[in-house]
Amino acid sequence: MEPRKTYDHMLFVIVLILMIIGVVMVYSSSSVSAAKSFGSATYFLKRQLCFAGIGFLLMFCAMKIRYQLLKRFVYYILILSVFLLILVLIPGVGSTIGGSTRWFRFGPLSFQPSEFAKLALVIFLAYSLSNKENKIHSFSIGFLPHVIVTLGMAGLVLFQPDFGTAVLMLLLLSIMVFVAGSRIKHIASFFSISSVACYFLISSTSYRLDRFTAFLNPWKDPMATGFQVIQSFLAFGSGGLWGTGLGNGKQKLFYLPEAHTDFIFSIIGEELGFIGVIAIIFLFILLAYCGIKIATKAPDLFGTYLALGITSLIILHAVINLGVVMGLLPTKGSTLPFISYGGTSLIVNLTGTGILLNISSQFAKKQTL
Repeated sequence: MEPRKTYDHMLFVIVLILMIIGVVMVYSSSSVSAAKSFGSATYFLKRQLCFAGIGFLLMFCAMKIRYQLLKRFVYYILILSVFLLILVLIPGVGSTIGGSTRWFRFGPLSFQPSEFAKLALVIFLAYSLSNKENKIHSFSIGFLPHVIVTLGMAGLVLFQPDFGTAVLMLLLLSIMVFVAGSRIKHIASFFSISSVACYFLISSTSYRLDRFTAFLNPWKDPMATGFQVIQSFLAFGSGGLWGTGLGNGKQKLFYLPEAHTDFIFSIIGEELGFIGVIAIIFLFILLAYCGIKIATKAPDLFGTYLALGITSLIILHAVINLGVVMGLLPTKGSTLPFISYGGTSLIVNLTGTGILLNISSQFAKKQTL
């Protein structure tokens, strides 16, 4: 008789806790603005609960389906993600908000294809790298094809434009090929060329350059490019050790833009204080530990690279978001996984978590045989 599957319970509990914190903080940070803009203080809360429900459903489905089945559909998933990245750029098809064309609109709902594309990229890289285990040191076979696919997807994302997501894709590639065993000189050359390209893209575009200079000195233009970061600093400063108390924050009262999305961590710092900030960071460290443990104990290379890629995707998002809101990185529209308001990001991250849990169950099953 087949032994009962055992999943990584710690990972599940961590994600559940982050989700609960996210739902509470989305309501706390958005209730006033939602009441003013939509006539209902629970507008964003209800939508976040809806997204969470869809995400949990997909997570449980991914838990139950053997991750090895992804091998059969890897190229279909990749092609679909590329098709969606192209489709969203077609005038009249994609929805433009704030100068960026990143979403499909379906009535009150939206879908951001770049979020799906990141997971699709991870699945492709895990599959391809595991198949080329014996040729991973070859530049033409083990390195270049992965660079071409990643650059192609990153290039489409840049047209939206979404510079931050393109950079994140390059970081994902670098991490995965490094762990797979690609030659350091190949990775170093790629990193050097990418850095030069990033410098050119930043310096040649005024709004990107403004964001970078605001990161270096936000007080140089406190009412424009530096405004959001300065308001974030004020939120953290007001929180102190224990915070002002849940619901008692002031920066969400139309001072801090994107308080329930990109800068929700600032509201956490204000209302829950330094203790709340450390608790969130600790949860993400534990999540990284669980993901790495699953990767090292996966029953095959595909599972190892897949677990590593999904974990890296979640943790990179968290690191970038935390870095931005604390003034350690230039401003970039990036959600805090499982906590920020945002449908596509939440659903994709929960689906990725389901895949991680399935990998952990496959290892447990292997050990009991």
